[in-house]
Amino acid sequence: MKSAEEQLFIIQDGTEEIIPVDELKHKLERSVSTNTPLKVKYGVDPTAPDLHLGHAVPLRKLRQLQDLGHIAQLLIGDYTARIGDPTERSTTRPQLPAEVIEINAKTYTDQAFKILDPAKTIIDYNGRWFSKMSFEEVLKITAQFTVARMLERDDFAKRFAAQVPIGLHEFLYPIMQGYDSVELKCDIEMGGTDQKFNMLAGRDLQRWAGQEPQVVITTPILEGTDGIVRMSKSKGNYIGLTEPPEEQFGKVMSIPDHIMVRYFRLCTNVPREEIDRIEKGLEDGTLHPGKVKRRLAKEIISIYHSREAAEEAERVFDAKFKKVEGITVAERLAAIGAKIPEVEITPDMLSDGERIWIVKLMTEAEFAKTNGEARRLIEGGGVRYNGEPITDSGIEIVPKTGDILQVGKRRFAQLKVY
Repeated sequence: MKSAEEQLFIIQDGTEEIIPVDELKHKLERSVSTNTPLKVKYGVDPTAPDLHLGHAVPLRKLRQLQDLGHIAQLLIGDYTARIGDPTERSTTRPQLPAEVIEINAKTYTDQAFKILDPAKTIIDYNGRWFSKMSFEEVLKITAQFTVARMLERDDFAKRFAAQVPIGLHEFLYPIMQGYDSVELKCDIEMGGTDQKFNMLAGRDLQRWAGQEPQVVITTPILEGTDGIVRMSKSKGNYIGLTEPPEEQFGKVMSIPDHIMVRYFRLCTNVPREEIDRIEKGLEDGTLHPGKVKRRLAKEIISIYHSREAAEEAERVFDAKFKKVEGITVAERLAAIGAKIPEVEITPDMLSDGERIWIVKLMTEAEFAKTNGEARRLIEGGGVRYNGEPITDSGIEIVPKTGDILQVGKRRFAQLKVY
């Protein structure tokens, strides 16, 4: 086991906040001197079936603590999921059926072990204690908090000010999450910055229960592929842990350049010193952003699939998007087994028996709903025909069976002319 100072240095890297740092140092020193691993809790509510890179940020920090010799307590919130975390919610969450929660929980644990070491992970469910709890016990626990304390939460305060209903059961969520720490007697709790209020509630309840309070470690919230808002399936800006390598590669290549270094720091195993050099190279222009982004994509794919899968994903990407002399787009796509939807071109679509307006072709292929939308896509540089960029929305082309129309990075159609 590394020294407490070495461990603290490693743990602090990539975290937002440690509350309080001196308590963590004390716990680490005691752990080293007694050769006793710390118990580190990370809770997940199985409200959806899939994990993405945003979920992986705290899981990767948890794995780091496992590698330092500590025990991960992966808590599946099968009971807290029945309420749904109200954090950053402007309305009450719909309650999920128990059978859906059970299915999601199985998916979560399977995917979490793509990151965590199963041998150093204890899986538990908070239904184990909440399902047996008497109402008297609930009253004793809830008596430790006031309504004013609950309204300190920004999301509750905003809803209260806007006269948006807040269910009483939603107030129970941070209390339940906090009580989980009492039951697990954990030394550390980890979670995103959005979970800070809930995790601090755990410290309060552990004190009430006569336990040494846990240290709270918050991790950053990862921006999605748009580079603006947090990664979320509902926003469509996510990279799933179990997505095919080709899909992961394409999504990473689509992220804005300005968040590449952040992805390196939060989503890869590249050493901190090397990431610092990458950041400097991007700033002074000695490194090409495109090459750096390719490496980022391969580093991520190597974690969730393999290095070989990463290399193959790059080959597939190049076959789709890089111009190769003497090889048509259709041939490149066929070579990798890509299935391309067909758009049928009939004689009545042709203006003089042989030509079709590019804008009309795009609407027929359902790549644009209106002529105006099609023109905007062309003017924005997002349209190619047989791999060549289309910049003039007024042109007419002579379509041939097998020709490829491309809009954006991932939408293709192959022409079939009658």
